[in-house]
Amino acid sequence: MYRQLRSERVDVLLDDRDERPGVKLCDVELIGIPYRITVGARGLAGGTVEVTTQATRETQSVPVAEALEHVHKLLTAVA
Repeated sequence: MYRQLRSERVDVLLDDRDERPGVKLCDVELIGIPYRITVGARGLAGGTVEVTTQATRETQSVPVAEALEHVHKLLTAVA
């Protein structure tokens, strides 16, 4: 997902630091990133990722195969 979005010239931040999830989530809010894709072991086991819209704090569980399309819809709705 990261590489695909970057190839489409979407600004993406991959947080692969060795930090607790809470630290990473807090930093996302401080930076002001509008959308967050959370990839975790539990979600991947079920074939999903979480997509969160920071403005509304709404989180949706989205199938991995549909995640990019979902993010594109969010981005084009704003434009």
